[in-house]
Amino acid sequence: MTEAAAKRPPFLRARRIGVIARHAFTQLVRMKVFYFLAVFAVILLASNLIDLPQHAGPESVGAGVLRSIKSWSLGTMTLFSVVLGITATALLLPKDVEDRTLYTILAKPVPRLDYLAGKLLGVLLLVLVSLALMDALMTGALHLRTGRVLEQQTQLAQAQGWPAEEIAAMRTDTLAQGPSWSLQGAVAAVFLRAVVMAAVALLLSTFSTSTLFTVIVSFLVYFIGHFQADALDFARQSGHAGQSQSARLLAGSVALVFPNFQIFNVIDAVIQGAVLPLAALAKLAAVTGYYFILYVLSSWFVFAKKEF
Repeated sequence: MTEAAAKRPPFLRARRIGVIARHAFTQLVRMKVFYFLAVFAVILLASNLIDLPQHAGPESVGAGVLRSIKSWSLGTMTLFSVVLGITATALLLPKDVEDRTLYTILAKPVPRLDYLAGKLLGVLLLVLVSLALMDALMTGALHLRTGRVLEQQTQLAQAQGWPAEEIAAMRTDTLAQGPSWSLQGAVAAVFLRAVVMAAVALLLSTFSTSTLFTVIVSFLVYFIGHFQADALDFARQSGHAGQSQSARLLAGSVALVFPNFQIFNVIDAVIQGAVLPLAALAKLAAVTGYYFILYVLSSWFVFAKKEF
């Protein structure tokens, strides 16, 4: 073993990565630009505690208001987590270069893989904490509104002389629209989607020092991931058998690099009151793990060749 190899620090030390992750988390919390996103998300979620125009239509009568709360809340959480994951990751590397923090860290020496992993985990910790707070607010809003809806429905049903068994069935259906473990699984799916997008932004940020470039291309990847399944279906329906086979091969190749974000849309069924199978959540976790490892290792490959 050469002297240089003997001095080379081992990769993926949990303690070292944890220190970098905590520093990245603290660094991001101090960036006041994210407070505007947080305030926007909190206001939108808190607005579900009161009656708004979107709750007044016939489609929102009874349990419909609970579906409306879940739809608005999960939609806000998805938008917030994706935007936060992309922009926070895109800001970190250029800021460390600008502040010359990167040179200090790598001179210690710290393996570049550990540095990238720590920075990404710091972003994901911020996203996780933000989603946890928003989830608590959503669950509280749902709990309060579920109690009010049940009370109103029960009084109306009793006034109309409904049998006790029909009232019990109605209450069961309404409770299915309230807080549940499936709803928490939907929040986990929102977080997993943000994990993938943050890893994409990390890879792109190693190519360019421009934050704007990283953000724009990351959102392009996000939109491509939403439409690749539709493009495949269109190719299957409009082409011949040979062309359809080629389209499937092409789609499979694209899916190895660009994630299919439509598989994360399990939250749509949860909004309607369906139960989220544990197997579906495990599949999302496995897919997320694949893209996380792929993008982090690709980032390391690019970042290792850069001179600082």
